[in-house]
Parts: sequence; structure tokens; C-alpha cells
Amino acid sequence: MTAHPVTLRKRPELFEVRLQEVRFESPDTATLYLDAGERKDYRAGQYVSISPHQFLELRPWIAWLEEQKGRKEPVRPYSLSSAPHEDLIAITVKEEEYIPGRMKYPPLLSNLLVRGLHPGARFTVLGYSGPYVLPDDLDERCNLVVHVVAGSGAVPNFGILKDALHRGHRARHVYVASNKTRQDILYHGELTALERRYPDRLRVVHALTRDPDAGESFRHGRISDALLHEVIPESERETCLVYACGPAILPWDRRAALEAGTSPTPRFMETVLGHLHTLGIHDKRIRRETYG
Repeated sequence: MTAHPVTLRKRPELFEVRLQEVRFESPDTATLYLDAGERKDYRAGQYVSISPHQFLELRPWIAWLEEQKGRKEPVRPYSLSSAPHEDLIAITVKEEEYIPGRMKYPPLLSNLLVRGLHPGARFTVLGYSGPYVLPDDLDERCNLVVHVVAGSGAVPNFGILKDALHRGHRARHVYVASNKTRQDILYHGELTALERRYPDRLRVVHALTRDPDAGESFRHGRISDALLHEVIPESERETCLVYACGPAILPWDRRAALEAGTSPTPRFMETVLGHLHTLGIHDKRIRRETYG
């Protein structure tokens, strides 16, 4: 759903990048900093797509997966955690875990990106894509942008936040992130630094679901009605823009529930949307991006 019209760039094109650095954000998630030369004509919040077929070390796995699935392995989209004013483009990738009995196939590309590539490696990406961006007329549209993210849902919102603060938009930002533990928080140090640099324009709130000993500076438990009620002033609930990113019910979850005659269990996105609607925030003010 599009909250307001945005002007997007030209069609995505294939181009080469060079890996400059891999920096771990958490034990299983790393940011890859990529030199794209002059190819930085993107909007904060967009993504690039990476084909696994270009990596020789994956070819045996690709052949096996394609035989099992009966179709070609698709490209994988990865949100940009960088902002256009930064020298390098960056993607943040979570290493996917294979869980026997719960997953039919093992992950293919994420583990290679997180742990198998070294500085100097070159590969191609298709970019840039995606409408999960701020509107061109943000300052005329609202005074408050609310970011509500879970886990690696922080990735595009981090780029959006950096871009908006750098460009000097009038709108204030509230950034609410849900994670299991303190060590799972992505960009923790950078978010703290941004909040200190822009105290009148940014508030950061971390909610931890499995770390009761993290300290008083963190909220404990999931993102709730009460927390969103606190951070979104009543006077701005009709005019704010909300950017929500995190896991949602997947199509196969819905099919399985339908076959079982039950309702699928709500995940982060469905729960957060319910909270936002309870506060009176209309769907047209909410932008969302989901993953499985």
C-alpha cells in the first residue's frame, strides 16, 4: 500500500559491485559494504537483487534445489541499509538457519554472503527497486515519521532514517525496534549516536522479548498498544506516517491453516497493524514491508 505518491527512479539495471568490508551487526547478521562506483542513484529504503547463479561454489546446491523444486532458483532481494549520501552502498544480511522438520529446503545464498565472501570479491546486483521510500513532499505531509521494526526489518528503515536526518527534513522520527536480546539489535551504536546528534528530531526505543536482564534503558516484552500509545502523540495520529517492517504471515502459512480449518497465527506485522488501527491510524498513513 502506498501512503503518498512517490517519484521512483528508472528501471533496475544489472551492475557490478566490489566488496569493501563485512561488519557483523549481531552474531548472525552482517553488513556488506559495496563499492558501486557511480551507480548510487537509489532512494533510501530500496533494495537490490542478487542472483545465486553467479557464485561457482553454489552450483551443486543450486542444481540439487532446482531438481527438487522443479523450477529455477530466483534472485534474492536485499534491502539497502545505506543512504544515498554515503560513499558505499550497503546491504545487511541475516544468516538463515536450516531447521529440519520445519523447513523443506536449506537456505542457499544468505550464508555465503554473511560468511563466505572476503573484501575484494566482485559480483553483480540488480538495482534499484522498491516503493518503500519516503514521499517527495514529506515536509508538507507530516511532522512525525514512526518506524516500527522487528529484527532485520530494521534494515530499510535505518537507511530511510539516516537519509531523512541528513537531508534536514522538518519531520521528527520515532524509531521503535523489537528484538529478542540486546545483542540482536542492529545498528545499536549508530542509532544511539544519531539520537544524541539529533535530540530534537529522533527518539529511539528498543523492546526486548527475551532479555529481562538488559537494564532499565530497554523496554521488556513485545511492542504493545501501550508502547505505541506512549511514543505517538494523540495529536499526530491522524497525520503521522508509519513505516513498519518485519515478519508477516506467509502464503503457505495461510494454506496450511486453511487445510487445518484454523486461522493462521498472527506475526509481527499483523499484530502491529492491529495496534496502529486501535490508535486510530488509518491504513493510508501506513507503509509496510514484510518478509518470511
